[in-house]
Amino acid sequence: MADKVVIWVHGDCLAPNNPALTAYEGSPALFVWDDALLESWQISLKRIVFMYECLLELPVIIRRGDVAAEVLAFAKEHGAVKVATVTSPSPRFKVIAAEIEKAIEVELWEVEPLVDYDGELDTKRFSRYWAVAKEFAFGRG
Repeated sequence: MADKVVIWVHGDCLAPNNPALTAYEGSPALFVWDDALLESWQISLKRIVFMYECLLELPVIIRRGDVAAEVLAFAKEHGAVKVATVTSPSPRFKVIAAEIEKAIEVELWEVEPLVDYDGELDTKRFSRYWAVAKEFAFGRG
């Protein structure tokens, strides 16, 4: 009997080819709007709408609140023994994943990067990120 797995989809990989989603196709998946992050980063409505439109194309349940608490509650509701998700360079992601891992196994999947770049990228604003990334995304970097 295979272990029951739930998938945690987060804002750093809202793609249909998310490795955790494809590895565990058909498993329950969750996205949590991170209330603390939304408040502290003051994310624009335009970005929230973009993310929501991406989520509508994914087989996920959408909640909001404390991410770790919501993921753990979702895992418990589904009798899961493991949470699968994709890696992220975000320090906040590492903290949340560590909190979840205190209670349940977390399996991390690597995402193929859009660009091959070793420098700093500002991911708070897409325009600042894209100003650097576009040169590398189209093979000119």
